[in-house]
Amino acid sequence: MHPEHDRLLGESHAILRVLDDVSRAAPLDKPVLIVGERGTGKELIAARLHYLSNRWEGQFLKLNCAAISDTLLETELFGHEAGAFTGATRVHQGRFERADGGTLFLDELANTSKLVQEKLLRVIEYGEYERVGGSRTLKCNVRLIAATNEDLPALARSGRFRHDLLDRLAFDVITLPPLRTRETDILLLAEHFAINMANELGRDLFAGFSANARRQLLEHDWPGNVRELKNVVERAVYRGAPEAEIEEIVLDPFESPFRPQAPGTPAIHPVGTAPAAPTTWPVDFKDAVQAFETDLLERALREARHNQRRAAELLGLTYDQLRGYLKKYELLKSPRANEGGNP
Repeated sequence: MHPEHDRLLGESHAILRVLDDVSRAAPLDKPVLIVGERGTGKELIAARLHYLSNRWEGQFLKLNCAAISDTLLETELFGHEAGAFTGATRVHQGRFERADGGTLFLDELANTSKLVQEKLLRVIEYGEYERVGGSRTLKCNVRLIAATNEDLPALARSGRFRHDLLDRLAFDVITLPPLRTRETDILLLAEHFAINMANELGRDLFAGFSANARRQLLEHDWPGNVRELKNVVERAVYRGAPEAEIEEIVLDPFESPFRPQAPGTPAIHPVGTAPAAPTTWPVDFKDAVQAFETDLLERALREARHNQRRAAELLGLTYDQLRGYLKKYELLKSPRANEGGNP
């Protein structure tokens, strides 16, 4: 196994089942479709399929189909002849030609055009293709592995993806579980990423995560999956003191009371009762708003037993937004407005 790709860590039943599926599919010279949310490790699975196969000494080439236009995608996959279009001064070998005898991994396959899909189908069925601008039929011996985070059967039903190509790609489908379903793997992966980051920073050790940090890691939904976890953990390690435990996890690096809002972004409506209508007029609008916000902040802190993180959740605010309001109204001076657990 190539060392770069031996990083599929996990002890959960879900990931162990995936690894078993990969081991069974790897020796075959059949297409494989990998399905999963962003950040679940589709490229790592593709690499594992290659390096466990009989093609492991051949080329393993990768191409993200969403990263380039349809026109360029066609030439990148199948190559082009000299003079095929303006600027094509010489023959260009495509990925299929360069991957002959090896494996080609196509990520974000759902983004391809019908023309590219038709050509892919021909390569899978007959091992034949032509370069763009050429008439000579070329042969290739390439195993195709494709990946997507979309529902390809639904796209096929709507006419946006070829049914026949989907049938050929789906000889075997490996669906990767999102990280939120792999709770037993979260801390294992987090420690792995933390140790690697500490080594990268030249530190002698990684002191571990505090109980609060572990709780944050386990309670987060991880919409960006393993890739998001890696970024979060590495950021926490480099921001933390070299020989101290990680006390706090910053899940969103954009969190700030001064964060600019995009036009049309709805305002956050805090949980709480509306202020009573004034009994006498006129009123000082600013004083009334300050009184209401101060009262709401104090009631949220009492409800949360002065745990600021819990109070922020009750108000629908981020932790940094809450701290900004507490500072604005000088509520941080209260000895009971603590950051951590219950007093």
